[in-house]
Amino acid sequence: MKKKIIAALLTASIVMSMTACGENSAPAETATADSSEAQDSTEAGAEESAEESTDTAEADSDVEYIKGKGSLIVGITDFAPMDYKDDNGNWIGFDADMATKIAESLGVAVEFVEIDWDNKILELDNKSIDVVWNGMTLTSEVTNAMECTNAYLNNAQVVVVPSADADKYKSVEDVASLSFAVESGSAGEQAAVDNGFDYTSLTSQADAVMEVEAGTSGACIIDLLMAGAMVGEGTSYADLTHTVELTTEEYGIGCRKGSDLAAYINDQLKTLYADGTMQEIAKNYGVQDALVEQK
Repeated sequence: MKKKIIAALLTASIVMSMTACGENSAPAETATADSSEAQDSTEAGAEESAEESTDTAEADSDVEYIKGKGSLIVGITDFAPMDYKDDNGNWIGFDADMATKIAESLGVAVEFVEIDWDNKILELDNKSIDVVWNGMTLTSEVTNAMECTNAYLNNAQVVVVPSADADKYKSVEDVASLSFAVESGSAGEQAAVDNGFDYTSLTSQADAVMEVEAGTSGACIIDLLMAGAMVGEGTSYADLTHTVELTTEEYGIGCRKGSDLAAYINDQLKTLYADGTMQEIAKNYGVQDALVEQK
């Protein structure tokens, strides 16, 4: 009898021991599962965070934005020899050809859009255009409102008058009494303001030249490079000439404020200058002497 009691006690002890072990093992398995789930959740969160960071970086990059939509939209005006149309209606000119090269480097098409020069900053900010590339003078207004490239051409603002009257106008004092035509929002308009000239603002520099040709303005103020292409012997305005230089300045290319496109264009201009492409295009439009070396 005594042996039976001892055996029963031993059996009960084993069962209780096994039960206790079973109870202890369940929480351990649950803890392991919870830990695994937490790790998976952390890894998933890290991946999502990385993806969001990449998306944000791409969203902030104009270069990636342009590549994504497949086109570089260039804001211009009709301004020889920078941007103007050939006999087939295609945009050509030093700036137009250079913009086309940059678009090719991005792997996208180039699209030229004529803009109201007064609204160039608004057009950029609204993403109606991606860049202003049109013989744009690097004024403080421009550099404060846009992300601009390094200078690529030297320029000046000059007075254009009828050739027959050129000998009368050799200085700022000589032209001060004239009525001027200028492009609205241009460096020429600013030169008129700075010198206290009487002036009328028009849509484009080409319109300003036509005013002088028609005799409705005594003179106009336009870019030296444009004057070289538009007025004088062998041009459409052979009876006009340019005289007084009112300013000296530099051309730059304007992108949205903070845009990475300006730095990208700078790098491409260095490459195109180093391999001679920039000089070759400049010679095609007679602006080679105005080129700024791209270092």
